[in-house]
Amino acid sequence: MVKRGRIVAFFLAVILVAATIGTTVTGVTKDINLGLDLQGGFEILYDVETIDEDQEVSQQVLESTVQSLYERVDVLGISETNISIESGDRIRVQLAGVQDQQEARELLSTTAQLSFRDVEGNEYMDGSDIREGSAQQSYDQNNAPIVTLEVKSASEFYDVTQEISNKEPIEGATYPPNLLVIWLDYDEDIAFEEEYGSEDPAYVSAPQVSQGIRSNTVQIEGDFTQESAQQLADILNAGSLPVELEETYSTSVGAQFGEQAMQKTIYAGFIGVALIFLYMLFYYRFPGVISVITLSAYIYLILVVFELLNGVLTLPGIAALILGVGMAVDANIITYERIKEELKSGKSIMAAFKSGNKRSLATILDANITTLIAATVLFIFGTSSVKGFATMLIVSILVSFVTAVYGTRLLLGLWVKSRFLTKRPGWFGVKKDQIHSLEEGEEVEPKFMNRKLDLIKYRKRFFALSLALLAAGAIALGIFKLNLGIDFTSGSRVEILADESITTEEVEEAFENELNVSPKQVVLSGESNDIAVTRFDSELSQDKIAEIQNYFSEEYGSSPNVSTVSPIVGQELAKNAALAVLYASIGIIIYVTFRFELFFAITAILALLHDAFFIIALFSLTRLEFDITIIAAILTIVGYSVNDTIVTFDRIRENLKFKKKVKSFKELAKVVNDSLLQTMARSLNTVLTVVFAAAMLFIFGASSITNFAFALVIGLIAGTYSSLFIAAQLWLVWRGKNIKNKPIEYVKKKNTGGPQV
Repeated sequence: MVKRGRIVAFFLAVILVAATIGTTVTGVTKDINLGLDLQGGFEILYDVETIDEDQEVSQQVLESTVQSLYERVDVLGISETNISIESGDRIRVQLAGVQDQQEARELLSTTAQLSFRDVEGNEYMDGSDIREGSAQQSYDQNNAPIVTLEVKSASEFYDVTQEISNKEPIEGATYPPNLLVIWLDYDEDIAFEEEYGSEDPAYVSAPQVSQGIRSNTVQIEGDFTQESAQQLADILNAGSLPVELEETYSTSVGAQFGEQAMQKTIYAGFIGVALIFLYMLFYYRFPGVISVITLSAYIYLILVVFELLNGVLTLPGIAALILGVGMAVDANIITYERIKEELKSGKSIMAAFKSGNKRSLATILDANITTLIAATVLFIFGTSSVKGFATMLIVSILVSFVTAVYGTRLLLGLWVKSRFLTKRPGWFGVKKDQIHSLEEGEEVEPKFMNRKLDLIKYRKRFFALSLALLAAGAIALGIFKLNLGIDFTSGSRVEILADESITTEEVEEAFENELNVSPKQVVLSGESNDIAVTRFDSELSQDKIAEIQNYFSEEYGSSPNVSTVSPIVGQELAKNAALAVLYASIGIIIYVTFRFELFFAITAILALLHDAFFIIALFSLTRLEFDITIIAAILTIVGYSVNDTIVTFDRIRENLKFKKKVKSFKELAKVVNDSLLQTMARSLNTVLTVVFAAAMLFIFGASSITNFAFALVIGLIAGTYSSLFIAAQLWLVWRGKNIKNKPIEYVKKKNTGGPQV
């Protein structure tokens, strides 16, 4: 008898979920902080250096500097600011949505050590003599912009101006001696006489003093515009920095670039997710409907959690969210495939549901933990945008476990326990002629697409193919090397967005003739060659960056993206990338050894290194730029590859448990072959769903993540190949060598429960 109450409960739960998402999703997405690459802005990494030789860069000094920087940023009215202290006495500043990047840059980096000197450089007063917050932009009698400020002691200021007014003329000097020279960040190597009379002197102002001034108000006059006078007042009010900041890495993103990138990537995401939904509905029938519901809830919960964490959503973060949908569906696929197997063995819908859920849980847990290890390493060693990707990936893994495991069980369980599906195996995609009889003891022979395949038979061919590809990749890498981005080589990168198609000659001429710099490389991209990516061997100065941004903003109506990396930072990024892969591998080896055995762990690592090297070799052949985001892609593939391999190993372990004792290579080969056939549908379905998402990012996503998406697509395919045809079969050869002398027996252990010799 059908229990309609459970079906009603299902629809009420679905309506509740839909209503919650529909009424709150707009508010949630509105409150999420967008990264630089989605709304424009810039990021700078500063090396902190002392002003005085006796000074030390202590934690207190760094915290004081950060506080001063926050005060300066407040002047700009920027709400989305992130200033953090990093190891190695560094401070990273991220400003999203800033309108005038150059103004903000100058406001941040200016030490603002104000001093009042004579023409010979002797100091009379400094910033400590100025009343805090008194600087303001004003106008003189001729309505010219000036800056006024108040000194703490009017009598002291009178004494200083009186002494300056009585200065004797200097022999041979072309300037009067009674000048009060006002400096901002005085440099001993810069002589006043060399700067006097120049169009853009290093000092701020040099008024002539004829007598002592009996006032506590100082007027700073100069060739100011209203904006530059206000900026100077803001800098003075923000106070001087206790240290000097040397820029070692920077990247700026134009607002138009950010808006275009967000629109394209969200569009690509919608298509990718829609394809995943359609595929699940087509292949898994009714359970596919449950997947669409739980995955919709998953996407919503990801955004809610990310907003609660006050996370910053970046372009790679959106990519991680979209990929997370593909990886979250893996938990559903594992469960559904197990339920289908149980149904084919002759079990009832209720028994198949319970058994399928029970047997799939350990597999899902192992697969998710290995991916979580890779994501955690990525977060620890990644830069800001990569950290955003890693954060979203970690949140995705944790939330998917809740929705795809417990959410799916709850909703599907309501239908199963209602008895409505009792005689409807077709709703699970199982035909009646595929169901065996338990009473007659019919054994379910593992098949793929109703065919009994012998994958083990061709293991040598698979090994030979992989060795050939790896050898070809090594040769290509040796000859062509990698086309390393500035992340690893240092230098500057300028990405220009035009309102129509442009040519490399046009861009090169603009740089050489108008901007007096020669690019090393100009590469066109975009749908109609409207984007030009320009590389420089050396770091562009702040002034040159400002000049480039102003020129192309006027020329094409869009501020270009500019990134600079110093050699030291480039070397550290390369080192951290290598360490990330190493530590991820070590972490996975430890976990897999703990859960399975060392031989499984080693073959899993060999398989993932096979996949990682394949991506690197392909980038060498295609000459695509290899930057820090590709490391994020490789580590994602590392996690996915192990995820896929673990599912296969888990089935091998389970089948060995049923066999209890394996005495010959032939028996072991059958166990491995059966395990591969049993998990092949799951492996192919999972990779298809994830590839749907990655391929849409590659085809329709923003140009800045095209290479990232390409690496994912290739890596996902390579990861599935290695899981099915390399890892398990390599383990078979390794463990099967001495099996006659040392049969494999299943010995239940408290920690691993794995097969032992």
